Amino acid sequence: MTGLKELVRRNSRLFFKDKGMFFTALITPIILLVLYGTFLARVYRDAFLLSVPEGLMLPEKLINGLVGGEILSSLLAVSCVTVPFCANMLMVTDRANGNINDLTMSPVKPSTLALSYYIATLRSGILVSLTAVAGCFVYLAATGWYLSVADVAFILVDTLLLVMFGTALSSCINFFLSTQGQISAVGTVISAGYGFICGAYMPISNFPEVLQKVVGFLPGTYATVLLRNHAMNGALDELGTYIPAESIKLIRDSVDCNIYFFGSRVSLLTMLLILAGSTALLMGVYLLMNILRSRTARSK
Repeated sequence: MTGLKELVRRNSRLFFKDKGMFFTALITPIILLVLYGTFLARVYRDAFLLSVPEGLMLPEKLINGLVGGEILSSLLAVSCVTVPFCANMLMVTDRANGNINDLTMSPVKPSTLALSYYIATLRSGILVSLTAVAGCFVYLAATGWYLSVADVAFILVDTLLLVMFGTALSSCINFFLSTQGQISAVGTVISAGYGFICGAYMPISNFPEVLQKVVGFLPGTYATVLLRNHAMNGALDELGTYIPAESIKLIRDSVDCNIYFFGSRVSLLTMLLILAGSTALLMGVYLLMNILRSRTARSK
């Protein structure tokens, strides 16, 4: 346990010492918040206004609350996964500069070494992601706040689970990388593609039917829907005092507060279990790969 603690401390210290890795991870959610707030906010706003009955005047604060909730959920759905990829660069850097050889020659179990990278990345990812959450809350407070105490708590839980998922996913993918060029290329692909397939950039309800069924098998999809529900629940409840329940259901479907798997609506508890189970599975695969690699290296 002492060895694990020292390795985690070493990895965390190196991450914050490397200004390139740290500021790359920190600036990602900030850039997304600026982009979403300036460009996507207008798109989301127009979509909401088209979905309400013609002639109905809604309070500006309510419209801003609906838009802000969608922006918050979209931003966190992406940054909670992409930030761990940035924070996990240390594992590849150690492999690229040969530091991993010194670590593997020490009396440290492969599983302990692998776990140290995971925990250090998780700590860094949580720190940066909570900073992003705070920024989103400030944005909502300035535009239209409809979150309850329970909503805030659920958003924090969703963020923690999604960072754990992103850390496990990045650990499995980065396991096969050995150069800075490779991690940069993978990071670019993840940043550009993940937001699309998880429904952060465009609602899954707008996808072709075949693609909707495909993304229904991806855990990140359910993380986005969880965040969407908890970020928009209060504003949608308030909207329900202005328009019929049938219209609210259609809006929930259109913004992915409701998601269907082959025609059946997926409950929030099921989404939570899918995300937690997928994280545990990826973590197990990551530890197993490290153990098998170590045994293969010793047998040569």
